[in-house]
Amino acid sequence: MLVFPQDAARDEAEWREWLDGPELFGVLAVNNADPAGAPVVVPTHATLLTGIEGEDGPRDELVLHLARVNPVFEHLEEHGEVRFVVTGAVAYVPGPWRAAPDVPPEHGVPTSYYASVQFRCGVQVVDDPAGKAEVLTHQFADLQPEGGSAPVTAEGGPYARMLPAITALRLPVREVVAKFKYDDEKPAEHRQRVSAHLEERGRPGDRAAARQQRRRLEDGA
Repeated sequence: MLVFPQDAARDEAEWREWLDGPELFGVLAVNNADPAGAPVVVPTHATLLTGIEGEDGPRDELVLHLARVNPVFEHLEEHGEVRFVVTGAVAYVPGPWRAAPDVPPEHGVPTSYYASVQFRCGVQVVDDPAGKAEVLTHQFADLQPEGGSAPVTAEGGPYARMLPAITALRLPVREVVAKFKYDDEKPAEHRQRVSAHLEERGRPGDRAAARQQRRRLEDGA
């Protein structure tokens, strides 16, 4: 992912705070086992765990589960790394909104606003019942904090008999690249004006994009 200096995350805390919402949904990208084939991509929820002990000390780890018959697994066996990409707060910004004061509005250049975090990860396929139950327990706690579901165990309960139908993944995080593309190189007046337009238009994603733009402006990015 191309990240110009003005679009880079200020620090690790910024992308962590952005991802610390009610749900983490993204795209798992895997190299095709056939070098001539297109990459394999899978949209899915995932859970980000922190402080997982690894060979080099504590690390972050993404965990998720997929149907056992998902064809992505035949490609995972061929490669040692994957990417998981989360993108949000997306908005299309029309050219007239971005025209400089001395430029006719119809000459303005449109752009896209978005936030995106890309994880480069190792791969651990989890196929034993206890390991899958552990991953599901993490995901239930993350995605359904209000509870309401029975515990997930490999020994019994309502979910034990369903575990053979899924395969879990643990993805140790090796690198994180974060991008917040909200015209940070433009003057404050420009960004305030665009934020106001986004809030007024109100398409899906507009207000989230405006919040990110205002936050970056207020934080001095």
